[in-house]
Amino acid sequence: MARAIWKGAISFGLVHIPVALVSATSSQGVDFDWLDSRSMDPVGYKRVNKVTGKEVTKEHIVKGVQFEKGRYVVLSEEEIRSAHPLSTQTIDIFAFVDSEQIPLQNIDTPYYLAPDKRGGKVYALLRETLTKTNKVALARVVLHTRQYLAALMPLESAMVLVKLRWPAEVRSLDELALGPDVTKAELAKGELDMAKRLVQDMSVEWSPEDYRDEFEDKIMALVDKKAHEGKIEDVETATGEEERKTADVIDLTELLKRSLGGKGASKAAAKPKSESKPAARKKASK
Repeated sequence: MARAIWKGAISFGLVHIPVALVSATSSQGVDFDWLDSRSMDPVGYKRVNKVTGKEVTKEHIVKGVQFEKGRYVVLSEEEIRSAHPLSTQTIDIFAFVDSEQIPLQNIDTPYYLAPDKRGGKVYALLRETLTKTNKVALARVVLHTRQYLAALMPLESAMVLVKLRWPAEVRSLDELALGPDVTKAELAKGELDMAKRLVQDMSVEWSPEDYRDEFEDKIMALVDKKAHEGKIEDVETATGEEERKTADVIDLTELLKRSLGGKGASKAAAKPKSESKPAARKKASK
């Protein structure tokens, strides 16, 4: 099985299903690094004061949330940490809805769910129940100190957990200001029939292996060609402050992994009305 990024349990009613969360996607694309054309040295990231243009060291940086235009409220790291939800290591199901009721624009990131610690039979029971009732389970889950709304869906012999965007994060279709020529369009039967025939003529079976990122393929072919021609530049490994920053990130990631791997704290009481955070608080938690 692929490496789990989170382990916990699905909980609904008196049912408790140990599961492991596995990413259903992988990041692809070409990774372009910045290099100094004069020396082929790596170009790093600097924190710069937008007014003076001068670099600002880490100890002088604080986090602020804009309260009014040009006016900010500064929050300490301790205050920000206190706002994070309590990690429970539980995918807490609180309702079931018809699968077609979840709007497409609310769907975010998919993850595979695998049974863990002899939870296979109960896992299969939930999967089959969702399949036969045409329902998906709505749940709350805390990942990396942030609470998410999620949907559990059956997928062939497995289940997937899909992170959903909070309703406050999704813009209304009203912002498109669609006119009556779109919302109340008068379409002739002949036009619809021709459009349907065109769709039928272009219809194919879904074959994901047929679709590739052409830009990435062309770039990597060009890289391979130039490399075989000997057109390769030697780049020195970055040292100093940039290296220390990278080490800090690795250490933090390791700590998060250890936290996620530990036994969860007791389940926090649900407070539905507090889930939709104000915009300022959502930004502060990033």
